Amino acid sequence: MKDLTQEEWQEKLQNDKEAIILDVRTDEEVEDGYIPNMKHIDIYKGQGFINEVEKLDKSKHYYIYCRSGKRSAQACTLLDQMGFRETNNLLGGFSEWTGETSED
Repeated sequence: MKDLTQEEWQEKLQNDKEAIILDVRTDEEVEDGYIPNMKHIDIYKGQGFINEVEKLDKSKHYYIYCRSGKRSAQACTLLDQMGFRETNNLLGGFSEWTGETSED
């Protein structure tokens, strides 16, 4: 796992052909806005989270965020333990995100 600042995250993401953005917040949090082109899997779903993550391609590079950076750090650690090649945690999370956002 790498902890990335907003700037590092955006720069690295732009140049990464293997990138997948993973949002691990709750459905309610996602309704308030999200980073475009993300895949949403709520880490609070416990085993359901594990089951969904197991379907992902472990060779890709995962850019993971939550509201503040704590749950995403947990998700990175979990994915690392499951054999994922690269995980990146967004420091400060969505609450400090200054990049592009979308809403449903």
